[in-house]
Amino acid sequence: MATILVINDDGINSKGLSVLIKQLKKLGDVVVVTPGDEKSGIGKAISIGQVNVTAASFGDGIRAYETTGTPADSFLIAVNKILKREPDLVVSGINIGPNLGIDDFLNSGTLGAALEAAIHRVPAIAVSYCIPKITERMSEKENVTVKDLTLAATIALKKAKFVLEKGMPPNVDIISINVPEKADSTKTKINHLSYKGYSDIYTKQRKAYRVTSW
Repeated sequence: MATILVINDDGINSKGLSVLIKQLKKLGDVVVVTPGDEKSGIGKAISIGQVNVTAASFGDGIRAYETTGTPADSFLIAVNKILKREPDLVVSGINIGPNLGIDDFLNSGTLGAALEAAIHRVPAIAVSYCIPKITERMSEKENVTVKDLTLAATIALKKAKFVLEKGMPPNVDIISINVPEKADSTKTKINHLSYKGYSDIYTKQRKAYRVTSW
């Protein structure tokens, strides 16, 4: 039975995580190791100092652990302390928000977990539900429903099954899946990573600046 390690950066209580787990458990033994709280925008950062790990529960016999560290910490802790071996596949997500370009690749905690896995030659898939202008619509994240995320989880299941059976495509280290908001098709299109960086994403507020147009 395949061992699938699931990580995210939106925290252990994220709807995206629970929807993804429900699908992936059809393929094998799912083990969840992920930050307890949101760690968006942290990239592949590794914690300096103490990282606490606490057992959690998703039911159905799924082993789950929440940490005070980063998504990349979660991969390393899972491999070295919990599983004590490398999983057959890492799936990171479902992130609420897009991960489309080079800035996202370097900054996203979702992709940070996948990147850490790829560095250790573990097949890795990152999954994102693309709400446009996410920083302007942060309050809407809570309104995303299980139904909204079902298509992303279904596509992730298909890609995970493919990778477990056939391996990663040639010369590919990470598969990053971005499902547009309100998409209604399981058809996928393969794209290269966009190298268009962020524009001016900061808005002045009194004596500070705030990210408002990501």
